[in-house]
Amino acid sequence: MAEREFKGFGGLLLSADMRGSDEDPSVLLLHGGGQTRHVWQETADALVKAGRHVISLDLRGHGRSARSEDARYEFDACVEDLRAVLAQLASRPVVVGAGLGGWIALTAIGEDGGHLASGLVLADAPPEIDLRTAGALAASIRSAPAQTENVDPVFGDVIDVEKSSERISLAASGLKVPVLFVRGALSSFGNRDAANRFVEKVATAEFAEIEDAGHLAVFDRSDAFSAVLLDFLERRVPRVMPDYKQGSDARTLRDALGCFATGVTVVTTMSAEGEPVGLTANSFTSVSLDPPLLLVCIAKSSSSLAALEASQRFAVNVLHIGQQPVSNTFAMPGEDRFSQTPWQEGQYGSPLISGALANFECIKFDLHDGGDHVILIGKVERAKYEPRRDPLLYFKGKYRRLHFA
Repeated sequence: MAEREFKGFGGLLLSADMRGSDEDPSVLLLHGGGQTRHVWQETADALVKAGRHVISLDLRGHGRSARSEDARYEFDACVEDLRAVLAQLASRPVVVGAGLGGWIALTAIGEDGGHLASGLVLADAPPEIDLRTAGALAASIRSAPAQTENVDPVFGDVIDVEKSSERISLAASGLKVPVLFVRGALSSFGNRDAANRFVEKVATAEFAEIEDAGHLAVFDRSDAFSAVLLDFLERRVPRVMPDYKQGSDARTLRDALGCFATGVTVVTTMSAEGEPVGLTANSFTSVSLDPPLLLVCIAKSSSSLAALEASQRFAVNVLHIGQQPVSNTFAMPGEDRFSQTPWQEGQYGSPLISGALANFECIKFDLHDGGDHVILIGKVERAKYEPRRDPLLYFKGKYRRLHFA
């Protein structure tokens, strides 16, 4: 076991225990208010034995994490701490949060999407939160006597869970990663009906209940909780990497290819009738600087392929982060694409998408067969770009944006 320090919100240092091999899939453990990372001892041991890399983090003002000199213990600061920690990790972990730690994790992941974590486990942190539940949790934090010497006594007075209850509930509806909500059957926080409503609303969520356990069943019945947690991880975020072999499931190959992040382009040309034609493509590559060549891959099933094969000129328009609607328009069959998109004719006659991150006007250089695609190589005649914008990215079947740590 090793100790590591992370920089949290405002540069405050946060301390964590690191266990297991960092080559294994990671699990980040977040304790509840008034506790420290040591409450996870038994669960962390079980995870390491099951081949997981475990990070047990102390919240700000708790355990070995620094105390805030200006008492910045509001809920927002705790959420920003987690975002900062996740940005410093080499891979996206499954985040397991108990009580307050669960609500912090839910908010960070629900608001920012799946680029922060690969899964979320809520232990007695009801995703459907009302003021009564929020008030009960806040009261339990203020009255927690067990580890007061390891917790800044100001924390319980400052943390504003009640004020954040609406934000927490709203973030729950935005969850896209695999989610498990676990509660003790005897817990006074939330109820089974609320849990079922959450599972119906969030397609990626599931619910488990531990019998004969109350609030914070994760610690009252750590053996039962660990069994539920490990079952969820092996089913929804497995250790074994998906493996494609020729002739096996094509979806696995597609997912593997999707691990290569790309930009998004719209390839355009003029038809023989003088009408603009175009489609969305993310298979775009620079080939050569001398001569200046690039290539795009066009599906043989595309309605735009015939016009691109017949035309001697075409353009590649690289989209910026604000042009996701343009990408969607040109990816949908049957859309009247150019009537919905600002464009102008380029210097060499090809349609150029207005405001694109970059426009490349090309003359056809070569065509090659590429299985179910045609490889179109162009010689760049003119290029222009916008240096003040960021690219629209595509990764694992979803749009992404640059994330600056």
